[in-house]
Amino acid sequence: MRKRRLLAVLPAALLAPAGTLPAHAAPTPPPAERPTTKIVGGVPASETYSFMASLQSSAGRHNCGGSLVAASWVVTAAHCGTPYQVRIGATRYDSGGEVRRVASRQTLGGDVALLRLASPATSAPVPIAASAPAGSATRLLGWGQTCPQRGCGPAPVGLRQLDTRILPDAQCPGIASNELCIEGGGGRGACYGDSGGPALTGSSGRWRLVGATSRGTASTCATSPAIYGDVTAYRTRIQQIIGGAALG
Repeated sequence: MRKRRLLAVLPAALLAPAGTLPAHAAPTPPPAERPTTKIVGGVPASETYSFMASLQSSAGRHNCGGSLVAASWVVTAAHCGTPYQVRIGATRYDSGGEVRRVASRQTLGGDVALLRLASPATSAPVPIAASAPAGSATRLLGWGQTCPQRGCGPAPVGLRQLDTRILPDAQCPGIASNELCIEGGGGRGACYGDSGGPALTGSSGRWRLVGATSRGTASTCATSPAIYGDVTAYRTRIQQIIGGAALG
């Protein structure tokens, strides 16, 4: 397992909504009324992920993704800001699952943050993995455009998934020690606005959270790897905040 340290500097926002920031630009919270999560080359979700969260405006518009790690806590990207509400455990961001108001946000370091819900969710959370070694198979989840250019098509409301893997850090320029390099290219990978959504290891019924989407390494989607916040690097910190429920 690579040694990781917590950084106080917020990394550039991956894949922000329309008006998207290029790789390594300074992050800003996404506008409340723009759909922002996008996966290129994925397929419709093969199951209902009880922990998958859609960060939304008061009008129910999807902005970012997130992962329920305990009844009252969601992990997401810090640059996603503080949403009005989250919809949890649905395969469509506009219906199903359960909706909870967001009470507060706490940045853990880098581009990883915890949202505290105003009332506990009943959906099953995802445990946080103990480590995220290079070479591990991963599954990415998200809603949004399935084409690589901003504005190239409407964002679907159905959740999509993409199977990929963790790469050595050297393949992601500008990566920090508390981040993961996730494979992308050949028309497959994270894209503009895939912010906060999970990178998972394991399999159905045994998923573990390893990452939260942060930013890209190129200006065109699905042509190069993406950088994710390494949630496993904050596992102990999260335990201190919410207790042991998030640990696998």
